[in-house]
Amino acid sequence: MTYSNQEVAELFSMGKFDEVIKYFNDTIVWELIGESTFEGIDAVVENCKLVAEYFKSVETDFRTNDIFVSDNKVIVIGSAEFRQNGKVIDIISACDIYVFNSDIEIEKISSYCISNKTN
Repeated sequence: MTYSNQEVAELFSMGKFDEVIKYFNDTIVWELIGESTFEGIDAVVENCKLVAEYFKSVETDFRTNDIFVSDNKVIVIGSAEFRQNGKVIDIISACDIYVFNSDIEIEKISSYCISNKTN
């Protein structure tokens, strides 16, 4: 199955990395704003694996609030709630900005994640 830029972005933002790895450009850059940057397909895939393992260890509720699409950019705005043993352990607001090339490959992802959990 071939996905559009929007579909690729939505799947990635929902943590469905395995479905979109084939859409990564070899020189992809994933910047987690204020945290870290992963450069190149190997580094990005490795981080996707780590994030996917975390997602398997918790219950997740991802919600997409809005999507903006232009020629080669997609912005996904959403939120996620993470639970463990029935307790909310984190709630985040997120914005992922994707830049695609003409081959529907992701060249860059800029991710903004803000924790809203109050103890």
